[in-house]
Amino acid sequence: MNKLAVFCGSRPGASPTYIEEATKIGEELAKQNITLVYGGASVGVMGAVADAVLNEGGEVIGVIPEFLKNKEVYHKGLTELIIVDSMHERKMTMANLADGFIALPGGPGTLEEYFEVFTWAQLGLHRKPCGLLNIQHYYDPLLSLFQHMTEQQFMEQKHFDVVLSDSEAKALIEKFRIYEPPAIKTFLKEKQT
Repeated sequence: MNKLAVFCGSRPGASPTYIEEATKIGEELAKQNITLVYGGASVGVMGAVADAVLNEGGEVIGVIPEFLKNKEVYHKGLTELIIVDSMHERKMTMANLADGFIALPGGPGTLEEYFEVFTWAQLGLHRKPCGLLNIQHYYDPLLSLFQHMTEQQFMEQKHFDVVLSDSEAKALIEKFRIYEPPAIKTFLKEKQT
């Protein structure tokens, strides 16, 4: 595992713990020589993760659309900054670069990015781990919703099992290292058999 994409908020959140834990995962990525791939901003949780990786001598690749470059105060100290034309291109570029995906606390944009790669995993479009760093139980409601979806048969248990979650950065990265994706058939093939 050489590169991990991190999806997270461009705001710091209500608790200082979000920034503290974002810093810890950044430090852990650098310590394990894992390049951070993220949205390219210098603010909020996003900036904290990037700064932590850089402060520990690690590498950071930011991917930001042109229209957000100045609005989100892009990070000027990155190893590499990739400027793209659209949000769709941003997500695709990050997905192509990364060996796995972690969502830290964030808003609708963070969830949208995570849901897309998680859905792609369900469909067998990639076999990369998808995780939630569950800082201060931030993602407990989402995990409960996934459990409810599974119980109501809108999601299979094997797809729920794709969601790796932990409150500790180091433990989550270890889960990524031992992750084995489920055998996934396409929906159409399952319907035809």
